[in-house]
Amino acid sequence: MKAICVDDDKEALATTVALCRALPILDDTQGFADATQALQYLRQNPVDVAILDVDEGLDGLALASEIQALTPDVPILFLTDRAQYALEAFRIHAVGYMLKPVSPDRLADEVQYALRQRPNAAKERVFARTFGEFDLLIDGRPIAFARAKAKELLAFLVDRQGGFVTRATVAAALWEDGQYDRSKQKYLDVIIRSLRQTLQEHDAASVIEQKRGNLRVCPDRFDCDLYRFFAGETTEVYRGEYMNGYYWANLSEAYLDRVKEERAARR
Repeated sequence: MKAICVDDDKEALATTVALCRALPILDDTQGFADATQALQYLRQNPVDVAILDVDEGLDGLALASEIQALTPDVPILFLTDRAQYALEAFRIHAVGYMLKPVSPDRLADEVQYALRQRPNAAKERVFARTFGEFDLLIDGRPIAFARAKAKELLAFLVDRQGGFVTRATVAAALWEDGQYDRSKQKYLDVIIRSLRQTLQEHDAASVIEQKRGNLRVCPDRFDCDLYRFFAGETTEVYRGEYMNGYYWANLSEAYLDRVKEERAARR
């Protein structure tokens, strides 16, 4: 995910850009002290969220309107020290209004909320296939993972359907008989970095989220046959095989079998 920050106070701009670049959900953040340069950048580069200041020297409200005319799907967040413009900001359909200074957690929450308001182009191109062998398909093609455990980690998170899991829980799933000691903790760090790198290489980093050491997938960022099944759709057929090769998937497979049998009995 990509963001732009616009603020004519260069010191404040540097702070905002640094906070954004520390957010795992954002892969690229560009800062501009000049509105014209920001618009020029937008004409040539896709952006997922815009964070703007409101100031007498930089009319963020007017800039927001120009951004909306140029790229209607880009959500607008305001970050300013002027509380009096909040009503006007929401009148032009900004998705958030923050006052300086902003905490990293508040900024993270607002950015994640803003990204959820976008038409979900990512979901159309990313598909997690769980029936049979697990694969993550990007634009219809399965991607290769540098490490088999990174692929299994993603499969386990998909199985949890968006719920946060602790690192200890992840380790217990990936290494059934191993102890979660210091060595295993370091190895898990390597696995997580590998997974993130693979997803970033395919412009799909938003599929996973890490918060306070816990991990989860974001179900609104991708399509999945498992999720379709539980939603009652019939476009994907479950044939009794789920996440082949992963021992921890056996319980979910048994549950899928039971749901399928119950649905068949009701027909």
